[in-house]
Amino acid sequence: MKEITRKLNGEIKRLTNETFKFDRRVKEGWFSAVYFLKTREIVEKYRPNNMVTMQFFQKEHAVLCGTDEVIALIHTFAKDAKHLELRSLEDGDKIKPFETVFTITGKYEDFGYLEGLIDGILARRTSVATNVYNVAKAARQSGVQKPIIFMGDRDDHFTQQAGDGYAAFIGGSKAQATHAMSEWWGKQGMGTMPHALIQLFRGDVVEATRAYKETYPEDELMALVDYNNDVITDSLKVAREFGTDLKGVRIDTSRTMIDQFFCRNPEIMGSFDPRGANPTLLFALREALDHEGFNYVKIVATGGFNASRIKEYEEVGVPVDIYGVGGSLLKLHIAFTGDNVLLNGEHEAKAGRRFRENPRLQIVEL
Repeated sequence: MKEITRKLNGEIKRLTNETFKFDRRVKEGWFSAVYFLKTREIVEKYRPNNMVTMQFFQKEHAVLCGTDEVIALIHTFAKDAKHLELRSLEDGDKIKPFETVFTITGKYEDFGYLEGLIDGILARRTSVATNVYNVAKAARQSGVQKPIIFMGDRDDHFTQQAGDGYAAFIGGSKAQATHAMSEWWGKQGMGTMPHALIQLFRGDVVEATRAYKETYPEDELMALVDYNNDVITDSLKVAREFGTDLKGVRIDTSRTMIDQFFCRNPEIMGSFDPRGANPTLLFALREALDHEGFNYVKIVATGGFNASRIKEYEEVGVPVDIYGVGGSLLKLHIAFTGDNVLLNGEHEAKAGRRFRENPRLQIVEL
């Protein structure tokens, strides 16, 4: 059973290294900034056994993620971790600018070298979770939560997929492109066909879709229809061929391309940007499908979507049923800071920083 299932069932409070599987070189300081390693040596020689409180914060309205991972990191690699006092918010908590989200109290030499790793974990996980949350929020303006497919596999290094997938799950996406993205939280990746499949059938969308259907008969049939840059024509072809077996069509038109629909209907041009999977094209596609009785076929739009673009589409009622979002969800825009703010229980911090008590913090049992 996945740890996330046990956590959701209330059997455990936090995920552990059973989920995260840290690189053992963390203990050697391999991933720590060298000045933290040098500071540890100096403190051990000249200022040992002083109790410090280190607190972590950031400067945005955000969805916090990474606290379980940070706690597991400390539990796994800090010296004498059981004597450290940790206080933390939870993954998924909404946080405010400068709000303290995590504190560590203990001997600096026991945990200080992990500061940069903690900042990095919280920054990446919170950025992704917040990005996904904002996209999901934009996609429910109609009153119905439209699914968001997390398609970030091609936008970052593959070794980051498990953690990014977990952060996306915390942010609100339970449909993800790879199995690795679902590793920490328990499902499998999902997806249908890329352009490469249609290329191998020489652009014949119907035959490529037929081959997919015969190979994966249990899948919901979704056809990719922009390969020939004529999404309405190809959508109608597959809808006529597969009828109610066809559950959806995916449009991934490049934002440098103008669909053939506009070449056939030049009179509608001139008052909007006709490139990519634009609203006018999607309205026309919905109308064409409905006109022939294919109102049950969902429209999946992918390619260059972010929260602001989805918000624009939803405000004018563009008939998109599912959004696929990739690179915009991985932009790291939330930075965390760890500061030593108390020394042996008394204020001692760099100018401009102070201990910020937060009653929402909970004591962590290691």
